[in-house]
Amino acid sequence: MRRTTAVAAVLLTAGCTPSPTPPAPAPSATVDYGVWAAGRSTPVADPLYPEKGNPGLDVLHYRLELDWQPTTRVLTGLATLRIRPVTDAPEIKLDFTGLTVDRVLLDGAAATGEVTGGKLVVPAPVTADRPVTLAVAYHGTPEQVAMPSHRGDASEGIGMRAGRDGTLWTMQEPWGALTWYPVNEHPSDEALYDLAVTVPRGWTAAASGTPGPVEGGTYHYSSADPVAAYVTTLSVDRYRRIELSGPNGLPITNFVRDETDDRYLPVLKRTPELLSWLEKRLGRYPYPTAGVLMNDSVSAMETQQMLSMGRGAFREADLEYFEAVLIHEYAHQWFGNAVTPSTWTDLWLSEGWATYLQYLYEQKLYGFDDDYLESYLRRRDAELRESVGPPGRPKAGTFAESNVYLCPAAMLREIHERLGDERFFALATAWAADNRDRSQDRAGFISFVNTHTGEDHTTLINTWLDSPTTPK
Repeated sequence: MRRTTAVAAVLLTAGCTPSPTPPAPAPSATVDYGVWAAGRSTPVADPLYPEKGNPGLDVLHYRLELDWQPTTRVLTGLATLRIRPVTDAPEIKLDFTGLTVDRVLLDGAAATGEVTGGKLVVPAPVTADRPVTLAVAYHGTPEQVAMPSHRGDASEGIGMRAGRDGTLWTMQEPWGALTWYPVNEHPSDEALYDLAVTVPRGWTAAASGTPGPVEGGTYHYSSADPVAAYVTTLSVDRYRRIELSGPNGLPITNFVRDETDDRYLPVLKRTPELLSWLEKRLGRYPYPTAGVLMNDSVSAMETQQMLSMGRGAFREADLEYFEAVLIHEYAHQWFGNAVTPSTWTDLWLSEGWATYLQYLYEQKLYGFDDDYLESYLRRRDAELRESVGPPGRPKAGTFAESNVYLCPAAMLREIHERLGDERFFALATAWAADNRDRSQDRAGFISFVNTHTGEDHTTLINTWLDSPTTPK
């Protein structure tokens, strides 16, 4: 997610009725849950936000069949979840809010479900490692929920927003998927996805994952690589598609709105060049497709395979900053998506890497030297530790504030200087590749760095993460 002020900025400025509810799937005598084995996770309880997510459930796969009616602003959905219970439990409890549940089926049989306190509760016992299929039909107008932060972009809320002009879009870190489908909303539970989104003629649905066929007004997207809920996305707008070919023939699909987004096209068309710059430092791009969807947010997000770039996050003429943020969000495909923090306590682990790579790219973009970068990082690091605290000890009410971006970037700068370019980028490449499709934490990172370099960086890393003042 975009957060830190770019170094560049410092240099420059020191009548329709709702659609019928989709039919629920028919009961099936046998289900081969093994086809979703890649979605198996080890969910954990979150120390910062224990009320979100359910460590007793591991969702393997989500199938979302959605219909959006722009004139009535009604979303109708059928979510089919393939769930592996981690423990025996008397009920199934998922995150869900703001929409009306029409019916629930469990393994094809009618069940009950109640939405209360941001949770969908299905009072049916489950047994550890005996997978079940839960189907939930629902409808309503999605509404955003509060973000636990003082960030400048937190006031608009997070989750799905239904625009008065009929558009639909979402930004949802640390949660917000719960505003448009029932979900186990925690980064430690990654799953596979299939989306089918039906929209009226003249509208286009863009979503995370690999773009599939368009059948009439139904747009298909799939994710064969596991995805954390906070980096799923959906946007409906009057888009046009721009197709590009990236490194190694990588398909790139950008969704832009006529005229409104024309100013971004010179940068978007250079996406292959930007990805090549990242690949030289991080190894091959980790997914089968890439792309960007533009929406009306005031932020940007590293949504998996399809970045979400908010028009309101960028000044009219500041295309260089747009380019730098694009690098940041694409860097997250390696750091944050391919390797995901186990809990929100370790958000620094993804944001630090993406921010540091953004700053290195800005050196190329703006031409400032290492001494300037060093001075900037240390000055801002000191200010942020004093105002927000150290990055390794975040507070629940200050989610994703600048300390978890810039302070770990300063730590990576010190490691980079100690190792040199070749060893540092070899470390970055190995970290993303060796931990692909896994959740990681501080202990795992320290162990990996020490093993990979043959040197003990434990004190350096812990000091940078925990010190109330900037380490010397």
